[in-house]
Amino acid sequence: MTTHRIRVGIDVGGTFTDAVAVDATSLELLGQVKVPTSHHHENGVAHGIVEALDRLLEQTGNSPEDVAFLAHGTTQATNALLEGDVATVGLLGIGTGPGAVMTRRLAAFRHLELTPGKRLPLAYAHIGDPGDAAAVGRAVDAVVREGAEVLVASQPFSVDRPEGEEAVLDAARERGLPMTAAHRITSLYGLRKRTRTAVVNAAILPRMLATADLVDASVTKAGVTAPLMVMRCDGGVMSLDEMRRRPLLTVLSGPAAGIAGALMRERISEGLFLETGGTSTDISVVRRGKVAVRHATILGKTSYLSALDVRTVGVGGGSMVRTGGGRITAVGPRSAHIAGLPYACFATRDQLRDARLALVRPMADDPADYAVLDAAGGRFAITMTCAANALGRVPEGDFARSDQEVAKAALAPLAAALGVDVATAAARVLDAGTDQVRAVVDTVIGDYRLDKDTVVLVGGGGGAASVTPHLAAVTGHEGRIARHNEVISPIGVALAMVREQIERIIPDAGQEQILAVRAEAEQAVVAQGAAPDGVEVEVTVDPQTNTVRAVATGATELRTQDRAHRADDAERLRAAAASLKSDPAQVRVLASTPAHTVFGTEVRGRFRAPRHPVRVVDADGVVRLHARDARVETTTVGSAPRVLASLVEEATSYGDGGVRAPALRLLVGARIADLSGVLDPQPLLALARSELRARAADEPLVAVVEART
Repeated sequence: MTTHRIRVGIDVGGTFTDAVAVDATSLELLGQVKVPTSHHHENGVAHGIVEALDRLLEQTGNSPEDVAFLAHGTTQATNALLEGDVATVGLLGIGTGPGAVMTRRLAAFRHLELTPGKRLPLAYAHIGDPGDAAAVGRAVDAVVREGAEVLVASQPFSVDRPEGEEAVLDAARERGLPMTAAHRITSLYGLRKRTRTAVVNAAILPRMLATADLVDASVTKAGVTAPLMVMRCDGGVMSLDEMRRRPLLTVLSGPAAGIAGALMRERISEGLFLETGGTSTDISVVRRGKVAVRHATILGKTSYLSALDVRTVGVGGGSMVRTGGGRITAVGPRSAHIAGLPYACFATRDQLRDARLALVRPMADDPADYAVLDAAGGRFAITMTCAANALGRVPEGDFARSDQEVAKAALAPLAAALGVDVATAAARVLDAGTDQVRAVVDTVIGDYRLDKDTVVLVGGGGGAASVTPHLAAVTGHEGRIARHNEVISPIGVALAMVREQIERIIPDAGQEQILAVRAEAEQAVVAQGAAPDGVEVEVTVDPQTNTVRAVATGATELRTQDRAHRADDAERLRAAAASLKSDPAQVRVLASTPAHTVFGTEVRGRFRAPRHPVRVVDADGVVRLHARDARVETTTVGSAPRVLASLVEEATSYGDGGVRAPALRLLVGARIADLSGVLDPQPLLALARSELRARAADEPLVAVVEART
């Protein structure tokens, strides 16, 4: 029996539930299991979660008491919306005069389309005076008669004056229905968008509450004492209580789990994560060590749900080849899975005997241009995975690896039809598939202004080898397949950080208001189980929308322990030089803290002033921060207020667009405090003081200051 403490991540998919165990100290993978997802069991998906957990503990030799962290990701909320399997929402609009006109229009949400031909089930009732309990009772009775299973209260300007929505919920509580108020879901202005987000959240609330209760009870019965966490759509995890309040945060959390795994496992600082399954590839962005997040589109409308910016391309490892006119015309969107065909490269040589090329329609409405093999062993699909194996792109031990000679035999009839050799045919297949992915990759790199010289492509998912290696080869970007790519999603769940985002619209926000939003985000992650000493908060102030946004992330207690591996000085220098695209001899150490080393070099242009790019490398040898042209200053916490004020004043620019303070990052202790989202010098300096308030005066501090152009 081992005494190792473990972190367990469970990813509940539509077909299978995958679970992994990770050593809580070294973060190394200890075990992995796969069981069918138990949709039709009396305990629903909770049964599959516990079955996976039991098998995992048996495999690793651990007991339930060894589980220090347990989290699961689920597609249940996403599937409920995709399939239209939602509860009827009773929307209680509040207001008089012009406010009543605004809220009555919200009844139109009953026209939101869930699936073709199926609309959001919604009943609407209006309340003039939220303090009139009898009127509230009549409104609740009215929506219940129309089948309402969950209630939402919404009133104009409830972000500033929530009393009306709260009064309605208090009066309706005796009915015993699940309920929420729009201001509890988001604190952003915009009655229509705020209410729409709350209504969609409510539509999945009863189902998710039932699931949460079953999972919680089942895990507790299994003997696990660690609090159960749930994957969010922005790459973090939340407590089960928070999921009960805002289940909408689990929508689109599938891709979030994969990139969370890539961030922690592969330690990406600037690049793209491509998670490839059998049918599609999800592309998400990592910029300066953080995932790119934006407000998600749900049911065809923008929402106030912050989710990963994921772009999906209909090309995966099982995507089938299409031909016409003696050439490859496309790859996908149909896959071997949809066509019900096995991959040709996973057949035996005997099964492929007498193979001849044929063109078929995978589905009745598809064109008859999908290439298959009719052979002695039956019909087989020619896929991206077959081409990748034929070209030797799939590494030894990979989930998608096949016998290369069999893969070549599978491509031979196609090559003959094209009039080329097998290697050329395989390359053309991969070109046709990756061209679609490349178009999106190029767009994303432009959208986020990623440094093309440092972008790395990391592939995850069982089909990673069919896309990422070839894409890297044709684009010239560095590329690699994530370790244990086939279980990168449950690994991401196991390694995810507790996360919370607070957003407020505050015109001309002052430093006290900004600090208050920051404190609220910090307190929220601590309340959900993050270790207070490990919480990091990134604050962004958007002067165009007056939005103050604070994103807090925090590690659980065991995550604050040291990693087993530490890079030496030479490894860190090599990592910095590679990222800077510079000779190591031209790279020098500018500053250091116990956790980070700051490297820099000088770049001279013929007609430009010298530029000083900077890279910050952590103790594992991973680049954690890129700065194109920055100044680096070392000081102490005690001297920081004076030094930072001087640095910020020198680097602040003034122009027609207003005042623009520099992008400021502080390296102190084990942390990088990113304050680059604040443009006003005074709130920026106030946030810096807040970051340093609990630290010793003689503690060293490094400031990386990047003037904005």
